[in-house]
Amino acid sequence: MTRRLAQVAKKVGVSEATVSRVLNNKPGVSEPTRQAVLSALDVLGYERPTQLRGERARLVGLVLPELQNPIFPAFAEVIGGSLAQQGLTPVLCTQTKGGVSEADYVDLLLQQQVSGVVFAGGLYAQADAPHEHYKLLAARNIPVVLVNAAIERLGFPAVSCDDAVAVEQAWRHLVSLGHERIGLVLGPADHMPSQRKLAAARALADAAGAPLTDERV
Repeated sequence: MTRRLAQVAKKVGVSEATVSRVLNNKPGVSEPTRQAVLSALDVLGYERPTQLRGERARLVGLVLPELQNPIFPAFAEVIGGSLAQQGLTPVLCTQTKGGVSEADYVDLLLQQQVSGVVFAGGLYAQADAPHEHYKLLAARNIPVVLVNAAIERLGFPAVSCDDAVAVEQAWRHLVSLGHERIGLVLGPADHMPSQRKLAAARALADAAGAPLTDERV
């Protein structure tokens, strides 16, 4: 019990006494904090007390393309923790090769009446990919946030690094080390982050008098 209190308290950023009051259904805790504690229980895999099991936390889908790339588990940890602190329960949806598609996950999330969806890496970054499931979310007025560069016409808020600045910093660092033959490995031709990076790299290479050559694999 003590270990559970400590873990939930750390997850939410409150005292163990506050967690205890929530678990024992006692007054003196604000509703947002109460919901955050209940969501943290769900996230950490603890069973809710009997008197609180009838309350269903608000769900937010977190759709990731994979977990092999270490950046995506990092996204899941940070985003999931932030959602729990807001009284929301993240539902992790990870795509697998030949398995459940992004569109399938959206259908499942809509069936669960989610309060929102966060996509971290997905088909929204590819201009030629199917985007009907995004339009479905927009039609249902489901809040959506995209992590990484997205095609413009979707109309969802996106959080993205500056790909051009990232390439410039990496390029200049390699040049400072004395490298002269610098290459760039990119995603598909319709991939928005890749397009941004390629444009920046071409500008840098042209300015150095050594234009990039294309080599498609």
